[in-house]
Amino acid sequence: MMNIHPVKGPIAANGERAHEADHPTSLVAQFGADQPLRLECGVDLAPFQIAYQTYGTLNADKSNAILVCHALTMDQHIANPHPLTGKPGGWLTLVGPGKPIDTDRYFVVCSNVIGSCMGSTGPASTNPATGKVWGLDFPVITIPDMVRAQAMLIDRLGIDKLFCVVGGSMGGMQVLQWSVAYPERVFSAMPIACATRHSAQNIAFHELGRQAVMADPDWAHGRYVETGAHPHRGLAVARMAAHITYLSDAALHRKFGRRMQDRELPTFSFDADFQVESYLRYQGSSFVERFDANSYLYLTRAMDYFDIAADHGGVLAAAFRGTQTRFCVVSFTSDWLFPTPESRAIVHALNAGGARVSFAEVETDKGHDAFLLDEPEFIDIARAFLHSAATARGLGRAER
Repeated sequence: MMNIHPVKGPIAANGERAHEADHPTSLVAQFGADQPLRLECGVDLAPFQIAYQTYGTLNADKSNAILVCHALTMDQHIANPHPLTGKPGGWLTLVGPGKPIDTDRYFVVCSNVIGSCMGSTGPASTNPATGKVWGLDFPVITIPDMVRAQAMLIDRLGIDKLFCVVGGSMGGMQVLQWSVAYPERVFSAMPIACATRHSAQNIAFHELGRQAVMADPDWAHGRYVETGAHPHRGLAVARMAAHITYLSDAALHRKFGRRMQDRELPTFSFDADFQVESYLRYQGSSFVERFDANSYLYLTRAMDYFDIAADHGGVLAAAFRGTQTRFCVVSFTSDWLFPTPESRAIVHALNAGGARVSFAEVETDKGHDAFLLDEPEFIDIARAFLHSAATARGLGRAER
């Protein structure tokens, strides 16, 4: 039995001490110059590293592994306290003992994507060729690049086939890419609140955020680390704008309405008079404490470039033709960032490709973020799908 758990202290996957800049509860897989990551932009990235977390125990035949793919501003800390913020894990509604992704039953892996800033190589990392932070010299990465890096990590862990790949939003894009790029390695897949490509509106929102970052004088053309500054104002605005898209009008009204912040009358100024203003400012200020501005640029760009059908003559069904993977596609009624018609397009393409697929549209007013929240119907759907897939896979309770 192979048993891997999160560790205290920055320890690399090869047992060596990792760099102190790496985050204290992550495992780190390091890939040397002889194991480059070939990027879609034509660059071989080497050396590089992937920070990741594992939960639970890998069974004897390595058939119970679930890969969880994180969303845009999330990271590998899905079921343990976050080392920077001290907050609980990012997806505790779904991952943990007795949860749908049951860590008493499955071996769960979540890696920080390439291009991010929580221990995996990205623009905030040191460029070995210069000894300086990469900044905008870091090559542009894509969702397929992220998945290729994850596949290298899964190989390193000795896992040939994943029982399931699960993710929402940008994580859902990774799930779809896994199912297309490595169909023989994915027994089941659960893409949640996502699409096979970004809409023009979503690209526009991302561009708004990027321009907010780059308009901050402290951004310094991406060289802010060298100047000792940080574009916290621009990044906060980018986060505020994005966060609005994660909620619904009904959710904002229920949470805040037009209620004043600690006062009954307006100040007749540009202070945060309304509760919703104060909330957004808090979201912006707390975000800049844990996230790198350049990483935000790179990851939003990766989502914009994603288009599964592009490599299949523009025919989405062709991408899934002949797949043996079992799918459960989930959308939410109030998600206007990735509305239900985009999930239905995935389902139609899977049906046309002959895949086994189930689809659920969850009724909720919580918006795009519903997949991260305590949404009982969604949790029941995830539990039922994984139970059904485990039965088909032959994963009995005795294999805990």
